[in-house]
Amino acid sequence: MPQLSCKNLSLGYDGKVIVSNLSFEVNAGDYLCIVGENGAGKSTLMKALLKLISPMSGEIIKGDGLASNEIGYLPQQTAVQKDFPASVREVVRSGCLNRTGLRPFYSYEEKQMAEDNMAKLGITELAKRCYRELSGGQKQRALLARALCATEKILLLDEPAAGLDPNASLEMYAIIKQLNDSGTTIILISHDIDASVKYASHILHVGRQSALFFGATVDYVKSESGRLFAGAGGNPQ
Repeated sequence: MPQLSCKNLSLGYDGKVIVSNLSFEVNAGDYLCIVGENGAGKSTLMKALLKLISPMSGEIIKGDGLASNEIGYLPQQTAVQKDFPASVREVVRSGCLNRTGLRPFYSYEEKQMAEDNMAKLGITELAKRCYRELSGGQKQRALLARALCATEKILLLDEPAAGLDPNASLEMYAIIKQLNDSGTTIILISHDIDASVKYASHILHVGRQSALFFGATVDYVKSESGRLFAGAGGNPQ
């Protein structure tokens, strides 16, 4: 049974439909990249998957034993996040907050989880550094470690390489692929069509008002949508 299924999903705000009739599913271990033009509804779909907004119609079904608190999220960075005055260790540990309940402290297991995820992301030596003093790539690693503290089952990533220099961007996509190879399901929004085609197992191409393609990446690159989108560098006119 799929971890996530969307059936005839329509999304929008204030009665205005942004995208409609979306149907796709994500199985455990998949790497789904969501691509499309600006304003096509990619981030809106991400918010719906996180239950931050409700669908106008259709349904989102969780399966394969997936609970709501087993979805980790790496949002696009805001100016406030970039200037957050906390240590890297504190930022990473905060990913465990959905586990603490009413406890005003982290358990030994939660603290160890944060240490393990910092090691996995190669930022152990940054643990005591102030988050806002880090480079863009280091900040994204810290936030990804934080998301892993929430869960290693499924991660939703919204433009994780946005604003990074080319080397840091390549490193970020390589890290995400390593996590996927270790069994974490990835759902990622990206404008980087080259990285999407290189790493993703599946592509969901969202057009204005509807899905233009959903399926395996090897089939996407042969499709009309894939040829046009990739040929235009991810920004068809």
